[in-house]
Amino acid sequence: MINIGKAFYASEQSYTAMYVDQTINKLYPLVRDSEGDKLVYCVSPQHGRSYIVDNQDERYRVLKGSGLTYTTNTFFDTGEYLGHAWGVLNQKDAIRDFQVGNEINKLGIKTNLMEAVMLLDKPFSSSKQELKCCLLQYSIECPYRISDYPFISIDKIKTEIQKWKSLSVTMYPQYHLIAAEVMFRNLSIMHSHEILHNAIHSQNYTWALELLDFEMARTPLYPYEDENKYEFKLLYNREVIYTWEIINTIAWILNESIDYSMVEKIARNYRISL
Repeated sequence: MINIGKAFYASEQSYTAMYVDQTINKLYPLVRDSEGDKLVYCVSPQHGRSYIVDNQDERYRVLKGSGLTYTTNTFFDTGEYLGHAWGVLNQKDAIRDFQVGNEINKLGIKTNLMEAVMLLDKPFSSSKQELKCCLLQYSIECPYRISDYPFISIDKIKTEIQKWKSLSVTMYPQYHLIAAEVMFRNLSIMHSHEILHNAIHSQNYTWALELLDFEMARTPLYPYEDENKYEFKLLYNREVIYTWEIINTIAWILNESIDYSMVEKIARNYRISL
């Protein structure tokens, strides 16, 4: 029984399994549908197309690409980009998210655990074309992201941050310093392997310090289509600044007085310059 967030009706869809982890014994091909007979759960308005569908063994199972939470339309095409609509996870992005997530996880970075990519048999008809929609199924330790703080109690946040001490090499007295060590270590590992996450912000870190959302990421195994025109290495410094902003946000939420010199020292320990 899931007791978290707001419930939405959904319906089961026919699908083709593209990638499935061999340890997974159940898939959830669900799309939000006001006339559906299944329930999916959204923990905050920050999660526009992701829903919790199960929780067991102290982990939450999530579906990404299951449709919008904030309109009567399951999917909505603004016509801005060919092959894109709000609420949709397209095939290309779903595969990159799945594959890059697995690659980053093997490097020792705490992430969501990828379970499956399902291609829905019925396409979504947009204003310009029919879109092939995918669902990405994965599990996480904590369903709440850093950006969810306005919508959850401080008690729930405190429960999660108590677990951070096991992630840190140094027993820092303030939680934002523990987060700084974990996040700068993540950047150091990724950048040394020529990996660009390309979407570092508070919506893509959970309160368990899990790094999520790799559909825009770049790795040597999954480079961008036209890397000669895309200087991805120039964006490494931007990820440092965005990480710094997350650390500031955590300190503010927890009412900690941020120790700027110590944060910079931690960054330097991981050969990251601010």
